[in-house]
Amino acid sequence: MQIQSTNTVDTSVTPFKDKINFPLTKKRITVLQINIGRRCNLACTHCHVEASPKRTEELSPEVCEQLISIIQRFPEIKILDLTGGAPEMNYGFKPLVEAAKLAGKQVIVRSNLTIYFENGFGNLPEYFAKHQLRIVASLPCYLSDNVDKMRGIGVFETSIKALQWLNQLGYGKESNLILDLVFNPQLPTAEKFSLAPEQSKLEQDYKMFLQKHFNIVFNNLFTITNLPVGRTKMYLERRKLYASYLQFLESHFNPSTIEHLMCRDEISIDYLGNVYDCDFNQMMNIPAKTRNGENLTVAKLLEVGSLDLINEVQTAPYCYGCTAGCGSSCGGALL
Repeated sequence: MQIQSTNTVDTSVTPFKDKINFPLTKKRITVLQINIGRRCNLACTHCHVEASPKRTEELSPEVCEQLISIIQRFPEIKILDLTGGAPEMNYGFKPLVEAAKLAGKQVIVRSNLTIYFENGFGNLPEYFAKHQLRIVASLPCYLSDNVDKMRGIGVFETSIKALQWLNQLGYGKESNLILDLVFNPQLPTAEKFSLAPEQSKLEQDYKMFLQKHFNIVFNNLFTITNLPVGRTKMYLERRKLYASYLQFLESHFNPSTIEHLMCRDEISIDYLGNVYDCDFNQMMNIPAKTRNGENLTVAKLLEVGSLDLINEVQTAPYCYGCTAGCGSSCGGALL
């Protein structure tokens, strides 16, 4: 069943299309990002997917087979980016991984780290290493109090154990075992907003702290802005901060980020097989459109035999989150 949109038109900021003053066009698609499902062992306060252990939405076998066909048929796809929920908990994770590796793609798994200690998932680190998956792991701060406040009591300690385990397998040390961490700012409690700190400087702070206190090493730190989508949006609305946060993001709009936006060379797929320009549009149910204005699906891509059916990226007020300051993407800062 299609999830119904709860979008409302926001008049507190300049429409993003008017801000950039030209159509945001799609480039050649090289990244296939799939949200495998909403099930997760955590329920983080900032989660734009609104994932939790109670969610049951996940890929069907039919959509999984269609996605494998996409992976096999389109050599221009260089990266398969698997997300959730905890992607590892949802149907289709390993078949997609193995199809992509067989086709010579780089595979990214967006992991919350704590899943390795849940019953039935203790073989994941070894599986990741065997298939040389690139791990992008959430660690929104290197201080335990901040992490536990955002993600749940005990999550920091468990995450540290998981990172040490990955290091023992060679992650962060061997060139083919890449381990990246993700920083998210704390959610604001009043109208005192801030963007993420400068990424390279914060990366050095993370590396020094984690090496000194836990003997942990990793490759890259990605700073990602909290976009007002999902639980972050609900949090801001409850505190009557939503409109002012959007205005803050617009006030820091940086046109230099436009060239590098992740929505321009990727497509985002949901567990139903619907196509979106990015994961945020997916969560807000703003589907990608063909040149004829039709909603796009995986089945349509296979029928036509092309990934290049989208001319213009669908935009929304939260696009200011990806274009504020140094920009933000699933791969961190843009500039």
